[in-house]
Amino acid sequence: MENVQSIKQRFELIGNDVKLNRAIEKAIQVAPTDISVLVTGESGVGKEAIPKIIHSLSHRKHAKYIAVNCGAIPEGTIDSELFGHEKGAFTGATQTRSGYFEVADGGTIFLDEVGELPLTTQVRLLRVLENGEFLKVGSSQVQKTDVRIVAATNINMFEAIKKEKFREDLYYRLSTVEIGLPPLRERRDDIHLLFRKFASDFGQKYKMPTIRLEDDAVQLLLKYRWPGNIRQLRNIAEQISVLEENRNISAATLNSYLPNSTGSNLPAVVGQTKKESDFSNEREILYKVLFDMKSDLNDLKKLTLELLKNDNSEKVQEENETLIRKIYGGKEEEFEQEQEEESIAEVLHLPEPVVENPVVVSQPQEDRYHFAEEIEEEETLSLQEKEIELIKKSLERNRGKRKAAAAELGISERTLYRKIKQYDL
Repeated sequence: MENVQSIKQRFELIGNDVKLNRAIEKAIQVAPTDISVLVTGESGVGKEAIPKIIHSLSHRKHAKYIAVNCGAIPEGTIDSELFGHEKGAFTGATQTRSGYFEVADGGTIFLDEVGELPLTTQVRLLRVLENGEFLKVGSSQVQKTDVRIVAATNINMFEAIKKEKFREDLYYRLSTVEIGLPPLRERRDDIHLLFRKFASDFGQKYKMPTIRLEDDAVQLLLKYRWPGNIRQLRNIAEQISVLEENRNISAATLNSYLPNSTGSNLPAVVGQTKKESDFSNEREILYKVLFDMKSDLNDLKKLTLELLKNDNSEKVQEENETLIRKIYGGKEEEFEQEQEEESIAEVLHLPEPVVENPVVVSQPQEDRYHFAEEIEEEETLSLQEKEIELIKKSLERNRGKRKAAAAELGISERTLYRKIKQYDL
């Protein structure tokens, strides 16, 4: 069995970090088996090297090795790419096509960005992992395949499972062995080694002298967080190699190539934007409700003003029927009745009842309540009698003409008719 150092030289892996060495050791140990492997780590840490190591050290090394970027294939065609399709299975399927699982039979498939797979494709992949069976798109014939699957992802799989974007059973099938690669900021001693290797490679590629970092530039290189990891470091080295005439690079020069460089290695704050966005959405909803309430209030004021200015209240009600229903929600007749009864009391100019002090003071507690109820009942009857008397007199003066009597009383003809029927006049 090959050791870690020989594998590094063979696959040109730079660095002596403990976590990197442990990841390579695990890849060497699982390679002779057929168990599924899940490689995890941030984007740009070099996850694609692990499946190559596993395939080259396995008994499948003479068979095909296919790398598939699941995130780069459209959702509508990914099933066809992976499992193949029959002629006429969908528009544009002019002939039968073999998928990657059929072509790579006996070999290894590397599914990069496996967390981006659609849920329907995840079900198909789970079946392959469980019993090696799959169906071509548009076919009912089950086919068998013997494929070693190595997957990789840069997302938090447990968060994806929690959000129901990734199947939990598929995750445990893929991650029989999980190999994690550390981000570049956790491999501080390897950063300068990698930069020197990239600088040397680009010097040879473009036939230019190799760039070198001054001491202050090296310190800046080590302090930077490198969110893009090794891929970003390689990109920076290539830019400087091509663009800078002076091959000795100072900190100021290097800093001009580092996006959002702060020279700080402090942890980044995450999640704040989402919270502010959620609060902003709630605030917008609240503002909308308040504006709607203000609009309804203005409509109510407008309606009330119209009723006060016009003698013919029925006409106003007919013209504003939609508005009344919007404000009073189908209870406008009850509201109208209450308002008209209050208007009759105003026409009568009835004085408010006055309760003599001796009645309240001289009676015991229970007698006081009983006496107050009697007074309230007498006042109610008195109001009803006066209302009947007033309606009778108005009808007599207007010779039984209800419209004229209603106008004189300041109420609608419909209300007057209801009162006549109620009191059996």
